[in-house]
Amino acid sequence: MTKLLIVADEIKTAEPIEASLTRRGFTCVSANYISALRAVARNTPDLAVFTMPDYFDNYTWELLKNMKKDRNLPVLALLSSKMVASLDNRREIDDFIIHPYHVDELILRINRLLKKTKDAESSELIKCNGLTIDLVTCEVTVDGKKADLTFKEYELLKLMARNRGRVFTREALLDKIWGYDYYGGDRTVDVHMRRLRSKIEDANHTYIETVRNIGYRFVKNTQS
Repeated sequence: MTKLLIVADEIKTAEPIEASLTRRGFTCVSANYISALRAVARNTPDLAVFTMPDYFDNYTWELLKNMKKDRNLPVLALLSSKMVASLDNRREIDDFIIHPYHVDELILRINRLLKKTKDAESSELIKCNGLTIDLVTCEVTVDGKKADLTFKEYELLKLMARNRGRVFTREALLDKIWGYDYYGGDRTVDVHMRRLRSKIEDANHTYIETVRNIGYRFVKNTQS
């Protein structure tokens, strides 16, 4: 279930917002500015609804930065029309709504921001039949177990997984991963590919196929 953090200068200001959103099926937690960071760490919300003061100060921006620092928590701000001009180039706020507002519009914006965040997270992961490549942390797991890859092995896997079914010649892989000025031979690719496959494949998982006399390809028909 989606969990929202409602942040206001005072808890009593957040309570009506929390009540409205709770009635619409969200799980909500309220916090004031002082307790907001603790609430983020304790409750791991999916999104923060942040009621802005009628003026922007350094404390407010620092609070928002710290709220987003570790988890890139999406923030929807509730603010007055006179504050809109001050939002230019502020990355701490992902979307905003001007009060007075209707709760239906608030919910619509929350859902749109949640979907946008989910889509962005999905684009940072490559998933294939138990294999997950996290493009942000550069970690690779198979059925949740981390595979300890070298940089070249990771780059090989990422390149091929992004191009399922495409056959790469050894020369093409040398050029793309090692660079055109690399003087090593084709065997370099074979050695790295063999080591890579030994770390991510077993009797139940096959991701890379050898194309005889040509090179390699990532298996096309795998489940995402």
